[in-house]
Amino acid sequence: MPGVDHCLQEAMTIPGAVGASIVDYTTGFPVATTGAAPNEDHEAAAAGTAEVVQAANSRSLFVSAVPHDLLEDLIITTAGGYHLLRVVQTEFDSRLVLYVWLDRIRGNLAVARRMMQRLADELVAAR
Repeated sequence: MPGVDHCLQEAMTIPGAVGASIVDYTTGFPVATTGAAPNEDHEAAAAGTAEVVQAANSRSLFVSAVPHDLLEDLIITTAGGYHLLRVVQTEFDSRLVLYVWLDRIRGNLAVARRMMQRLADELVAAR
C-alpha cells in the first residue's frame, strides 16, 4: 500500500507540479515535503496551508447546509501558478491536507484535482 513518500512522488508526476507536501492543518506542521515551495520555505507554506484550511472550515460562508457535506479541496490561483489543497478525509480526524503547487502554464486543474483525489484516497487506505 502506498504511503506518504509514494503519495508525494506521485503528486510530483502531476503535469506542471512544482512542489508538494502533506500538512497537518491543525498544527501547520509539514509531515512531508518534496520539490519547491513558495519563497523556498516549506514550513511557511505549511503554516499558510493550515491557516487557509482552518479559515474555510470555520466560516459559515463555506459550510454547506447539506448534512455531512465536508470540505474537499481549495484552489488558489496566482498569476504564475495554482495552489491546490486537498483534505485527506478519514473516519477519525481528517487532519491532513495534500498540497500541490502547479505552474500555471504547464498545469491542468482538472487533471490535478482528479489525481489528488486518487492520491488522498490511496493515502487513507495506506494508514
